[in-house]
Amino acid sequence: MSAIALVCALAVPALHGQAYADPGPPRSEQRLQEVRGEIDALYRRAAAATDAYNLAEERAEEQSSEVEELAEEIVKGEKRIERLKKRVGAEASARYRSGGLPPEAHLMLSNDPQHFLDGASRILEGQQAAESLIVELSRAQVDLEAYTQDATTQWKKLESHRKKKEAAKKEIKKQISAAEKLEATLEKEERARLLKMEQEAQRAAQTAWLDSGALKTTGDAAARGGKATRDGEAAVAYALAQIGKPYVWGAEGPGSFDCSGLTSQAWRAGGRAIPRTSQEQWRQLPRVDVKDMRPGDLIVYFDDASHIGMYLGDGTMVHAPRPGRDVTVAGAGSMPILGVVRPDK
Repeated sequence: MSAIALVCALAVPALHGQAYADPGPPRSEQRLQEVRGEIDALYRRAAAATDAYNLAEERAEEQSSEVEELAEEIVKGEKRIERLKKRVGAEASARYRSGGLPPEAHLMLSNDPQHFLDGASRILEGQQAAESLIVELSRAQVDLEAYTQDATTQWKKLESHRKKKEAAKKEIKKQISAAEKLEATLEKEERARLLKMEQEAQRAAQTAWLDSGALKTTGDAAARGGKATRDGEAAVAYALAQIGKPYVWGAEGPGSFDCSGLTSQAWRAGGRAIPRTSQEQWRQLPRVDVKDMRPGDLIVYFDDASHIGMYLGDGTMVHAPRPGRDVTVAGAGSMPILGVVRPDK
């Protein structure tokens, strides 16, 4: 999501094709602010859809792996049952070749006491082996049925995630297209004014956040959080090395990133595997107070956790803002903060 989304509301009315007509005379400051709010809202919706897309993609990949593993187990189960059936068939053939009489009957006809005792022992062992074989075959059939049912369930989940992924993809394109069309109605001078408004809003939000004392810790008003761990330093170094690369939704490097693609890959470089999406990073990772932030921590923005950046220290962060922007350093308080999480806590 965008760093320009500072004052936007999600409940902005949907835009229609006729809104992108001839721009006409230059817009007033008030109207330009309204346009900025509309653009912000569209990119916010695109960011939320991007998170949904990334989550569906991640879940689909997991589900696909599970289906593949279950398919392998099914093949193994089928081969095992085939082997057991052959063994059962061999046992039946042996009985048939003995004249149809059970081993017990042949034993009773023996006049040799030692033969009788030896035969009794072999019969008992044979019966136990046969019973064990039947139990093993039965268990193998039950396991195969369970694998088949699990595979069916996982396949249905896979198809569901694929559908969610496609729906999210359409929503992303829809919202970004609407934002780009609206931006295209602006004259060059208006786009410059819009960018200036964006930057002024960021500075104002950052100044207000710093003045609120959000970073102050007890006994040390100048504190800006602790030092980064070795893993955190590696994550920060990776993120900073991506500055200037474009935001592309669904991207996780190496040439482009979305917001959570940047943070997840940065922490992978730091030796920690974290969830792919900003919402899952917020949901699953340990949380810390804003005043206790240290470099490498992840700052989650907006009530829906639709944007995320990496704290650098001294009130700054690095992030991939939104379509049309590049990975950059910004004020940590330039957008509404939902909370902070620490991958290496």
